[in-house]
Amino acid sequence: MAMATRRALPLLLVVLALLQAASEAAADSWLHEKFTTDGHVRADYDASGQQVASLILDRQSGGAFVSKDWYHYGEFSIQMKLIRGNSAGIVTSFYLTSGEYPGHDEIDMEFMGNFSGEPVVLSTNVWANGDGRKEHQFNLWFDPAADFHTYTIIWNDKNVIFTVDGLTVRAFTRHADLPYPGGKPMRVHATVWDGSWWATRRGTVPVDWASAPFTVRYRKYSVEACTPMGLGKPLACPAGTDRWMKRRPSAAEWGTIEWARNKYMQYDYCKDAWRFPKGFPAECFRH
Repeated sequence: MAMATRRALPLLLVVLALLQAASEAAADSWLHEKFTTDGHVRADYDASGQQVASLILDRQSGGAFVSKDWYHYGEFSIQMKLIRGNSAGIVTSFYLTSGEYPGHDEIDMEFMGNFSGEPVVLSTNVWANGDGRKEHQFNLWFDPAADFHTYTIIWNDKNVIFTVDGLTVRAFTRHADLPYPGGKPMRVHATVWDGSWWATRRGTVPVDWASAPFTVRYRKYSVEACTPMGLGKPLACPAGTDRWMKRRPSAAEWGTIEWARNKYMQYDYCKDAWRFPKGFPAECFRH
């Protein structure tokens, strides 16, 4: 009897481990629960039970997922593992938008593809009432295709904050007399698409389709946000809202913003005189 018990024990442990892994996977099935999908999208699980959503680009189609819910202020975070090798001409993204129409609002984190060995460029942008010429672009200081890294957008009524692996790289401050994305609810989007006309070396390098298909992976999506309840009604906000609703960059975070600006920024709209021949936007002269 004791011998039979000992023989059964390893099998029992395997069964328990599989049940635990299945439970963890079910608990982390965020893609189809929170998003609708379009194009080439695949959902798998990694060894830790985390769901991984893969967006795939080939000549026929790209891939995307869009949140089912609308949000009005919040903290939005995801881990991404970008395309390996030559990704020139390809754009992958994680962003919020109120829609595709004149006068829309949008908050962007877009990754512009590169030749193998060259830095990937993170382009951050803030659209307000249809004006989106507010890009800050940074050469990433790590290989974003070698492993997953965390990208976060914090959006409240005072500022938009962009972080990479917890480091604040940009803050866009609200000013009462200037456009700000504060009046329209937005949905979360993730996409991969052919941006040959723009993405690499100002559009001079197209996608090398001989290397297709291209895959970008997303995992550990997290959202803590207010949702609109209707015109004239207060927002429905979760517990702990103050943590991000009252978030302002600290002195230390202004330090990392300056660090990113000095060492890794490769485009600042507030220095593009060709784009603004009649003078820079007013926010360029304000903190």
